[in-house]
Amino acid sequence: MLVLSSPSGAGKTTIAQRLLKADKNVRMSVSVTTRPQRENELPGKDYHFVNTKTFQQMQKNGELLEYATVFGHFYGTPREKVEELLAGGNDIVFDIDWQGAQQITEKARDDVVKIFILPPSTKELERRLKNRAQDSEDVVATRMKNSASEITHWAEYDYVLINQTLDHTMKQVLTILSAERLRRHRGAGISKFVEQLVSDSS
Repeated sequence: MLVLSSPSGAGKTTIAQRLLKADKNVRMSVSVTTRPQRENELPGKDYHFVNTKTFQQMQKNGELLEYATVFGHFYGTPREKVEELLAGGNDIVFDIDWQGAQQITEKARDDVVKIFILPPSTKELERRLKNRAQDSEDVVATRMKNSASEITHWAEYDYVLINQTLDHTMKQVLTILSAERLRRHRGAGISKFVEQLVSDSS
């Protein structure tokens, strides 16, 4: 499970989308949220959009792997779909904030790799937020104000990348993914292979 976190506008969602295209073994965890659907978003692809009552019922039923409140709206990760993808041998990328990352780490530390994406500067972060043209000036100001608090959690992550350019950051993420797949405890069948090598050498 690969977690991508960052302040709003630093690039985690774009990186996650590019990662899906770059690696066929990667699947996206589609979050459920109570926030309104944006004009360019598709239900089931970008988010599962639900009302507050439905979200709270999912919490109560234990259907969410993690959940958090971000900018006044609820976000969470449906547990069943994640378990289904993992059982199919897929790597899953999570586009979530530090609150969700903490919860997933508590539940599956050995299976989680966390990457925090930093903007090259606060000025550039503000420029990117404004260029997205998704939010009002007031919302952009709120996101900028909250970014300082979000950034303080960078040390909780396994890797920290500065998103100077998207292409360079993508290369770094793909390198991390390749290296993490080669870690000993993730090597399916390695133990049996080594045992057979030792047996054949005896």
